[in-house]
Amino acid sequence: MSKRTFGGMAALVLACAATALPLHVARADEAQVKCDLRFSLEGWSIIYKHAEGHGTVTCSNGQSSRVKISVVGGGLTAGKYRIENGKGEITKVRGIDDVFGDYAQAGAEAGVVKSGTAQVLTKGTTSLALAGTGEGVNLGVSVGKFTISKP
Repeated sequence: MSKRTFGGMAALVLACAATALPLHVARADEAQVKCDLRFSLEGWSIIYKHAEGHGTVTCSNGQSSRVKISVVGGGLTAGKYRIENGKGEITKVRGIDDVFGDYAQAGAEAGVVKSGTAQVLTKGTTSLALAGTGEGVNLGVSVGKFTISKP
């Protein structure tokens, strides 16, 4: 390979790298939005787990939306519960549209009268950390999905 061809190829590689680098950095910056979820949820489980609720998502970029929450799954569970003033932190999103969808859920629950939950759920690279307290009786181990959708 001649010096001229090698120099031309090197310049082409550097130009491609310089062009690709800003696009990659822009995507990383876009994914730095953090969203907070405030919610209430009520449900039951007898082998099959079902809960519904509502809430509000507010993001650090100023976007916000009312949301509907549903939880379905199965496992060795039994109980009835209600969570008021639940909180969630959603990370690794580019905007509020990335919040909507199904999050994988697995957990162990135990509670009588005063019930509580703390879980970390995932949807691809997006994480949802939930915490809440409430009332009810629940016992068991389950897997399922936690869905955030538009009302």
